[in-house]
Amino acid sequence: MKGLKGVIGRVRSWRRGWHERSKLQRIDLYTRITLCSITWFFAVSWGLLPLGTALGEGPVAISLAGAFLVANVAQSVLSNRDLTAAFAHYRGGEPFPRGRLRLPAAIQVVMTGLLVGLAAVGGVKEQGLALLVLDLPVAFAIPYVLLIPVRRFLLHCAAYAAVVVALLAAVGVPGRLLFAAAVSLLVVSLLVLVSARPSVWSLTAMWQAEEARDMQARLAVAEERLRFGRDMHDVLGRNLSVIALKSELAVELAQRGNPAAVDQMVEVQRIARASQQEVRDVVRGYREADLPTELMGARGVLEAAGISVSVEGADGPAGIGAPAAVQAALGWVVRETATNVLRHGDPRHCRIRLARRRDAVVLEVENDGAGPTGSLGDGGSGTGGGSGLAGLRERLAALGGTLDAGGAGDGMFRVTATVPLTPARAEPGGRPSLSPSSDAPSALPEER
Repeated sequence: MKGLKGVIGRVRSWRRGWHERSKLQRIDLYTRITLCSITWFFAVSWGLLPLGTALGEGPVAISLAGAFLVANVAQSVLSNRDLTAAFAHYRGGEPFPRGRLRLPAAIQVVMTGLLVGLAAVGGVKEQGLALLVLDLPVAFAIPYVLLIPVRRFLLHCAAYAAVVVALLAAVGVPGRLLFAAAVSLLVVSLLVLVSARPSVWSLTAMWQAEEARDMQARLAVAEERLRFGRDMHDVLGRNLSVIALKSELAVELAQRGNPAAVDQMVEVQRIARASQQEVRDVVRGYREADLPTELMGARGVLEAAGISVSVEGADGPAGIGAPAAVQAALGWVVRETATNVLRHGDPRHCRIRLARRRDAVVLEVENDGAGPTGSLGDGGSGTGGGSGLAGLRERLAALGGTLDAGGAGDGMFRVTATVPLTPARAEPGGRPSLSPSSDAPSALPEER
């Protein structure tokens, strides 16, 4: 009773393990089991049944038949053991240890000698000899075909067939049986070739496709992490700068006993709460920058820092006529550039200008006091290690736009963002493409 329960438990465990595997893992296991089963099918059919005729041919024939059976079983066991390593070798994993072929090769030589001995003493009849010849190379050939190129495998099989036929001819096997033996060896070699190698090739292709899908998923996750990090930088950069600025101002006002310090701290509290909501929106993936709001916010923040600001071309049509995707992208540019103006250099004036050039909206943000290197955030040309302008380039590139940043002479620094109004196809994993807008071209003032 306990034995029966143990068998039932093992069966349930195997079944559970089978269902826990993925489809590709099931195909892999099925292919391996099939190739292992082929070896044993040949061993217990074509390799065993013909040996029955040796029982009536004397002790020598019986001994040779028993030795052939033992060698055949040993070769099958070694074939199954080496199959996993041969799989890995074929798929480009760990190379197959060549030393593991020595024992199977030696057993193959012994089996060949035993077959020739059986044929010499008459221990196997005509049909039995043909079946034994069919079984002779199977166990050794199944893993071996995965280790060498096809052409070399066929040459080795032809050479082996010639040796076997020559040995059989030397012990007096008739010519018609020699021809049948040669054909049998070539046929079984081709059978092993077309059954083992294409199966493993198909399995390898499926595993490579699965690995490619996994890599694509990991790249998508990495891209999303970069996007999230960029958005968090864009969201928090300006607000934290404003909080720091207003906090310093509140400290100075409080030290002077000025009650306006309370108003500044109230504003800091409001910005902090707004930042919390913006962070939540970024996490949810719903946040988009609004160009008019960002222009107003940039003006207020910069003026609060003692920087005079002039905004041109944003009265009404510029903020309304452009497509929503263009406004969102330019809103991010205004936000990032305003943050950079606060953080870098010693600016006194900042000019923000919106205009239309042909079929594109152009946003220019220019400020003085850029510092000795003329850099803002990304290092001079905007191609350095900072994440601000680099993130803006990614946003604009998804819409077919460009971003230029660099010194304009006399301590001036200029950021120029150009976004086309015509539809642009977004890159895979990027932001949505622009939607055609019939009134967008006429809504912005034309720049000559």
